[in-house]
Amino acid sequence: MHSNARTTIHARRLIVSRRAAGWSPARIAEQLGISRATVHKWLARHRSEGDAGLVDRDSRPHHSPRRTPAEVEDRILAARRAVRRGPVHLSGLLGLPASTIGRVLRRRGVPPLSATDPITGTPVRRRHTGVRYERRHPGDLLHVDVKKLGRIPEGGGWRLHGRTERARGRGIGYDYLHVAVDDRTRLAYVEAHPDEKDPTCAGFLHRAALWFRDHGVTVLRVLTDNAKVYRRGTNWIAVCVALGIRRRFTKPGCPWTNGKAERFNRTLQHEFAYARPWTSNPQRLTALPDWVAHYNTRRAHSALGGQPPITRLTT
Repeated sequence: MHSNARTTIHARRLIVSRRAAGWSPARIAEQLGISRATVHKWLARHRSEGDAGLVDRDSRPHHSPRRTPAEVEDRILAARRAVRRGPVHLSGLLGLPASTIGRVLRRRGVPPLSATDPITGTPVRRRHTGVRYERRHPGDLLHVDVKKLGRIPEGGGWRLHGRTERARGRGIGYDYLHVAVDDRTRLAYVEAHPDEKDPTCAGFLHRAALWFRDHGVTVLRVLTDNAKVYRRGTNWIAVCVALGIRRRFTKPGCPWTNGKAERFNRTLQHEFAYARPWTSNPQRLTALPDWVAHYNTRRAHSALGGQPPITRLTT
């Protein structure tokens, strides 16, 4: 029965006992505040099934001829395991409505992406990241962050050769991916550098602002974490002053306040950096611009209604 049913199993037993005592169905219905049809229904079930007929039943229909076929559900689950993406992205891959895919995933007990590790897909518990917000105009706020990636040894790393000492690439250093994401459009600009020092960060911001300006976006504010280079870097501050960009900083200990950049870094890590076993570090760096272009112009973005970020500049 549904959650708003007027009768419980105790009331149904009362219906049976009062009818056995000679009460009329109309009187029973009046005393319990239910319809006579309900009284007759439970009496009929008790006559045919005994006390077992008074127990709650599943409200689902016995037959669902329009339910998604099992083979289609299996395709959805296989695609989810392969790419670990949401219903909007899977809709584009499978040619099925996102609502259907979401319903199948819930019915089959698949946890949401926010509750799983982006690399392994195993369920994890995550801290609450607050309410999603969005600036009104492109350029109102630019999220800037740095993603540090271990360099890949020549011939490939442990994902290609297993966890051997040679494949670990110990001591070959890191690439620093400087990332800028527009709050309104989610357009992303990325550069790879060997460090995250003040001149490097300042040069990156200058080129990022010019890139966004070429796309019709004037950057008014920049949001960063509280690293010393952003707080006190003379070159960084000089670029902000020269371009008329106001500086904003995340709340200490709350990285989700720079959430657009943090989320982009997760996507970059999951869909690019660790999406395949690269055979060398230059190979991965060479592929980076094409992946960023794909992200901006073709990749379906769930927060944008399944459209790529570039569409926000034309709507």
